[in-house]
Amino acid sequence: MMIKCIASDMDGTLLNSVQQISEENKQAILKAQAAGIEFVVATGRSYQEATYALSEAGLTCPVICVNGAEIRSAEGDVLASTPISKSLAREVAAKLKEHDIYYEVYTDKGAYSIDTDKAVSILVDIVVSANPEMDPEEIRFAAGARIRDGLIHKVDDYESLFTDDDFKIYKVLAFCFDTAKLKAAGEDLRDFSDLDITSSGHENLEITNKQAQKGLALEAFAKAKGIEIAETMAIGDNLNDVSMFERAGRSVAMGNASFEIKALCDVITDTNDEHGVAQAILEVL
Repeated sequence: MMIKCIASDMDGTLLNSVQQISEENKQAILKAQAAGIEFVVATGRSYQEATYALSEAGLTCPVICVNGAEIRSAEGDVLASTPISKSLAREVAAKLKEHDIYYEVYTDKGAYSIDTDKAVSILVDIVVSANPEMDPEEIRFAAGARIRDGLIHKVDDYESLFTDDDFKIYKVLAFCFDTAKLKAAGEDLRDFSDLDITSSGHENLEITNKQAQKGLALEAFAKAKGIEIAETMAIGDNLNDVSMFERAGRSVAMGNASFEIKALCDVITDTNDEHGVAQAILEVL
């Protein structure tokens, strides 16, 4: 089977522990693109945060962002979007507040937080827990880029986003290091049949429209390009990648993925710090 389209997750997959795309991964992507293979990033990140990492590496490609809530062309044009209704977003926010859980709101104009210090410290905690050997100060500086470079915006209250017709709400991202508390909130939210609740780490919940899933977006993207879903390869490391693994012709788990994720996939590649994406790409070229 010829692979005509490769979809890769970003955090924990295409990005190494310092949140960058290695030279090895970059060269493999360029090689795939030169061979006429469609390379697409499929991430929980906002378009702004996804392209920030891509442009740092000097790469351009289409992006399935915010877990599939938005699909953008390599030029940045919005090809499809699947927001959460404002009334539902408001109910989600109320539910998380009830459980005393911090959350961020992702829109078509980037991500918003009511507490930017918290936004940075949470990112630091996540990266530190995933990469215990790294210097926390170095991580703190890298994480601070979210604020410095305007990737996450400060807002006094989320209600202003929920009432403004200029904003589309794509995702509510909840963070909590108390897993029991997070689990309880997740179970409450699963009562809303129009939502998809997934996660990209033990400490978060990613809440989107039921139709906004990476796998569904990949299917739509491939179809628009005249590519069969069986001719796609998906690479990832976490639960929000499962919808892609279930649909793609070839599913690849990162070496740093959990046992559950590895068990779902056809192939296991190296870790994100050992250029696992490059290895997976070169294997099919």
